[in-house]
Amino acid sequence: MARLNRQSETQENETESDTEERAGESETQSCPECESERLVTSGDGDELVCDDCGLVLEDQMIDRGPEWRAFNHGERQSKSRVGAPTTQTMHDKGLTTQIDWKNKDAYGRSLSSEKRSQMSRLRKWQERIRTKDAGERNLQFALSETDRMASALGVPRSVREVASVIYRRALNEDLIRGRSIEGVATSCLYAACRQEGIPRSLEEVSEVSRVEQKEIGRTYRYISQELGLRMEPVDPKEYVPRFCSELGVSEEVEMKAKEIIDVTAEQGLLSGKSPTGFAAAAIYAASLLCNEKQTQREVASVAQVTEVTIRNRYQEQIEAMGIQ
Repeated sequence: MARLNRQSETQENETESDTEERAGESETQSCPECESERLVTSGDGDELVCDDCGLVLEDQMIDRGPEWRAFNHGERQSKSRVGAPTTQTMHDKGLTTQIDWKNKDAYGRSLSSEKRSQMSRLRKWQERIRTKDAGERNLQFALSETDRMASALGVPRSVREVASVIYRRALNEDLIRGRSIEGVATSCLYAACRQEGIPRSLEEVSEVSRVEQKEIGRTYRYISQELGLRMEPVDPKEYVPRFCSELGVSEEVEMKAKEIIDVTAEQGLLSGKSPTGFAAAAIYAASLLCNEKQTQREVASVAQVTEVTIRNRYQEQIEAMGIQ
């Protein structure tokens, strides 16, 4: 028995040494003609060629690529064997089985009644076992609410990913205890919009949410403080393009409004003011200067501020610019 063990150990050592020798030879392989180590593989991966003298060292190499061909991006995507990438916007990060509702097989043929009832039972149990406890069910509900509100606000997918990451961090830090799931989800979405530079005011976020604006603001301040989120002050110029687009004014008005904001912000008028009201007043002033007058009611409706706010900010801005 001891002799057999020694023989097996000797064979394993010889195998390991042979493998190391072959690896060393492949790493230090050089051209036998000019002794150059600049060896390149052809575009189709079939040949190993010396880059200096052009000698073909190996041909008919193993092709480790797919056996199918694709001539455009659409064909390449349809023939890919991998699934969708993982995402933070789903509670299981997308690593789950999806059973289609079409009741058709891989060839597009309709299933029999027996198979349809079997697929229906499988779908039912798949939905049940996707969430194993109450924590995952709450996370699933929160992320679905975040996705719904993000779709209503028209924000890009990157903002949804960031909002989902912030919510998961708040969940891990146990910051949701004693607060509504919808309120925390809305606050995380608002924080993600600010981090990604997507101008969405607290009023706009509260409109698509089922939570009051006061609770959203309070929860947002608490979460940003506990998680250490670094939030820069919102620049009023970020709201100008969207407001001007909704008002249908020219690019000249947009540029003039940004100029008014720059000049008045340098004089300290922006401190303590609402960025949306400041941007709305600048657009109103720019429309008057460019002979494309917009009423205060129209601008206030787009910016979701009061006409009094626009009048006050407008007076301050024209006085700072020395316009009579």
